[in-house]
Amino acid sequence: MALREIVFDTETTGLDPFTGDRVVEIGCVELINHLPTPNNYHVYINPERDMPEEAFKVHGLSEEFLSDKPKFAEIAQDFHDFIKDTPIIAHNASFDVKFLNWELEKAGFAKIDNDLVIDTLAMARQRFPAGPNSLDALCSRFSIDSTKRTLHGALLDSEILADVYLELIGGRQTNLMLSAEDQDLSSSGEQEEWSKRYREPAKQRPAPLPLRLSAEEIERHQTFLKEIKGDSLWARYLPQTEPEATGEDPS
Repeated sequence: MALREIVFDTETTGLDPFTGDRVVEIGCVELINHLPTPNNYHVYINPERDMPEEAFKVHGLSEEFLSDKPKFAEIAQDFHDFIKDTPIIAHNASFDVKFLNWELEKAGFAKIDNDLVIDTLAMARQRFPAGPNSLDALCSRFSIDSTKRTLHGALLDSEILADVYLELIGGRQTNLMLSAEDQDLSSSGEQEEWSKRYREPAKQRPAPLPLRLSAEEIERHQTFLKEIKGDSLWARYLPQTEPEATGEDPS
């Protein structure tokens, strides 16, 4: 079965929903078996309040720009359906989840299951105790291009975080698809397109690697194989060596 995860980020009017701050942007990147798909979720939200200058300097979303955008209650169903029962990944996840839970509950939806939340900040602190572990610092550490990140943006930050998350869980080798089941994730045109992009057939060497075994090692191994009953698969891949001229009958 394919593994689905959602990397997400939010932008807000401030630091605390319990004092009147609201979510103004949500960006989500879908991962299937740790590969990004075209199935992203992104929305700007009317916070139904003013935009503090400090918050505007962070994300550049003005009260005027957001005035004609949908309210959270109007997008709550779509957002809830997109993340439902799926592990969600964020940097300093407690901040984003606190806001989303406040908004979801206010709109009449269940809160996010904390067991489904993965915090990349906690992961980074465990791996790099000395830090720094900000998103920008991790991009620098893993050589991930974040030059487009002049302002915070939920979708762009999610796309960057998806790359960071992949490095934190073991690097790009986690993208190797080793089973036939992995090759049949979806029959949709878009899914097939990204599958081709990210799953090019492994290239074969133009010539086999030279044998690294010495003649002595081959001879010892062949002696060992003779002691094994039956036809050994190993014997089929070893070159056959001629016995050295010793003056004795090799038979």
